Amino acid sequence: MKEQLQVLKAEALAEIGNANESKVLNEIRVKYLGKKGSLTAILRGMGSLSAEERPVIGELANKVRQEIEIAIDERLITVEAAEQAAILAKERIDIFLPGRQRKKGFPHPLQLVIEEIEEIFLGLGFTIAEGPEVETDYHSFEALNLPKNHPARDMQDSLYITQDIVLRPHTSPVQIRTMEKLNPQPIRIIAPGRVYRRDALDATHSPIFHQIEGLVVDEGITFGDLKGILTIFAKRLFGEDRQVRFRPSYFPFTEPSAEVDVSCGCNGKGCRICKGSGWLEILGAGSVNPVVLQMSKYDPDKVSGFAFGMGVERIAMLKYEINDIRVFLENDQRFLAQF
Repeated sequence: MKEQLQVLKAEALAEIGNANESKVLNEIRVKYLGKKGSLTAILRGMGSLSAEERPVIGELANKVRQEIEIAIDERLITVEAAEQAAILAKERIDIFLPGRQRKKGFPHPLQLVIEEIEEIFLGLGFTIAEGPEVETDYHSFEALNLPKNHPARDMQDSLYITQDIVLRPHTSPVQIRTMEKLNPQPIRIIAPGRVYRRDALDATHSPIFHQIEGLVVDEGITFGDLKGILTIFAKRLFGEDRQVRFRPSYFPFTEPSAEVDVSCGCNGKGCRICKGSGWLEILGAGSVNPVVLQMSKYDPDKVSGFAFGMGVERIAMLKYEINDIRVFLENDQRFLAQF
């Protein structure tokens, strides 16, 4: 049995000396010192030894175990250090290499238009208000003088989630929520946001688009104030040389109401953009209907106001001479690179 232990030690030390991976060293530890290892197998035969031989063999077996464990631990330190050095060498970063430049994206034309419109109205003393895109029927219609079964509801083919919940068809609910929140304080806001309609996607229609609406409520507000604000806005957006005109129209939430046009860049000669008319329709507006003020608990005998609303896609199409609304949704980099 002494010879077996000596042979086992020699074999183990030889394998340990040749091992170059920590995984292999752990396998050697299990092979020789594990519960089912070679040393354990030899020690199971100690029952056949005499009483005098057992202490001697036991001492020798413990010594062999210790020598193998020490050899494995010492070799493991060297091997793990080599492995760590190899990993560090492989992952080494050359800090003197030139950096990789990331490709720059392009601003979306709709975002450019929204930011430009916001900047104009912020300069005129307006603030920006926001509201939920999933709205109540009350805030979307009833509070805007559009009770249930009102024929004007047909003007906006809406997307209902339930009988009383709708994907907002316009950003006007933001105006109502602002009046409810700030009553009786004066209001001067614009409300940009995404809106939804039950429209088929084609060159001029989309079920998802953007609007910017504005609202002013205070004492002594007149239709003349509305004309002045929108004239300044149109000239700053399209150019100081443009003319602005107001045409009578109808909206349930404003009275009187008007459509606002700006002169085309063709100077009245007629082109495909203005369809030969010399004018471009850009928004609808009007004095806030007293019924709408009353619904939000404002006293129409004390305050008045005006409101306006525009489609961002339409403004962008007119401003950049784009003839298909679908290009705003496709994110084609060849298109976006132009901006």
